[in-house]
Amino acid sequence: MMATLQKLGVIPSFSRPSVSDDNPYSESLFRTFKYRPMFPSKPFDSLQAAREWVQGFVRWYNETHRHSGIRFVTPAERHRGQDREILAKRETVYAAAKHRHLERWSRHARNWNPVEEVWLNPDRKVASGVKKVETAA
Repeated sequence: MMATLQKLGVIPSFSRPSVSDDNPYSESLFRTFKYRPMFPSKPFDSLQAAREWVQGFVRWYNETHRHSGIRFVTPAERHRGQDREILAKRETVYAAAKHRHLERWSRHARNWNPVEEVWLNPDRKVASGVKKVETAA
């Protein structure tokens, strides 16, 4: 395979997460793309068929798929600024449910605060909330 890639002038990449020349957002999207249950099991019949499938995937990904990293709202809802209202309503529903049946809740209800920043593969200090301190050498 390497010989074929070299013959075609393709430079293979062995990038890993957190490597400067890697794009973790596109890698994550490609994984979602490939493991979507509706991913075709055979090649597309035409370029037009491939484009239609991808357009449907993009519509689903942005308008229907609720992303865990942004508190289970869609990217479109977040982009339009609707996420804050949706999350506030969820907070109200959870608080009412907890109030009605306190015995069912062993800890705090789910965090429905809007996510301000989104990270893929964050530095451990960033993920834990500890600010990274730069030191001069």
